[in-house]
Amino acid sequence: MTARRSQTWQTRDVASTTGLRARVRAELVQEIKQEARRQVAEAGAPVLSLRAVARQLGMASSAIYRYFPSRDQLLTALIVDAYEAIGTATEAADAACERQDLIGRWKAGCHAVRHWALAHPHEYALVYGSPIPGYQAPQDTIGPASRVTLVLASVVRDAAASGALGGPFCPPWAPVLSATADAEARRLERAALQGVPDDAIIRALVAWTQLFGWVSFELFGHFAGVVENTGALFAQAVTDMCAFVGIRPSPEVSGG
Repeated sequence: MTARRSQTWQTRDVASTTGLRARVRAELVQEIKQEARRQVAEAGAPVLSLRAVARQLGMASSAIYRYFPSRDQLLTALIVDAYEAIGTATEAADAACERQDLIGRWKAGCHAVRHWALAHPHEYALVYGSPIPGYQAPQDTIGPASRVTLVLASVVRDAAASGALGGPFCPPWAPVLSATADAEARRLERAALQGVPDDAIIRALVAWTQLFGWVSFELFGHFAGVVENTGALFAQAVTDMCAFVGIRPSPEVSGG
C-alpha cells in the first residue's frame, strides 16, 4: 500500500510540474507576442526582430529562439492572432442576429469588421496592409484568414436557400458573365457559396473587396479632406452593398 501511495504522489508531482512548465511557457509566449505587437505598432512589421524583442523582455537573445525559431514564425503567430480576433468579432456579431434577418446579419458582420479595425489599427494593417518584404505567409494562416469571408458567405448562401436573393439589375442592363468569370464563379460556389447563382457570387466577391477597401481607405487616411462623417457613409455603403449583392428581407422577417 505504501509503495502504491508513493507511486501515486510521484505521478501527481510529474503532472503538476509538467502543467506548471506548460503554463509558464504559454505566459512567456504571450509576453513575446505582446512585445512584438508593440514594436510592430511603433516601427512597422518589416523591422521586427527577435533580438529586439528579447532585449526588451530581458531575455538572452538565444533563449527566445526556443519559442520562436525565426522572425517569420513570430510574424505568423501575430498574423494568425489578428485573423482569429477579427474572425471572432465578426462571428459574434452574426450570431447575435436572428438567422432569418439576412440584411441585419450582413450589416452586423460588416460593421464588426470596421469596429475591430478601428480598435486595432496596427493589427489590421499587419494582415490587410502592405505585404511584408521577404515574408511568405504559410498554410497556417489560410483557415484563420477565411473566417470573416465565411461569415459573409453564409449570409449569401442562406439568402439563396430561402429565396431572398435576387438581382439588382434588370435587362437589358444586366451584365453578362464572361466564360472565364462564369468558370471562376462555379469554382467559388464549390468552395463556399453552394447554391448561389453565378452572377450573385461575382457581386458578393465585389462587395467583399469593397468592404475591406473602404475600411482600409478610412484607416490609412485616404478619406482625409474628402469624407467628414465616415461612419454614416460606411453605414450607407454597407446597405448599398447588401442591395448590390441582391440580399432581400426573408419572408419570415418581411411577413411575406
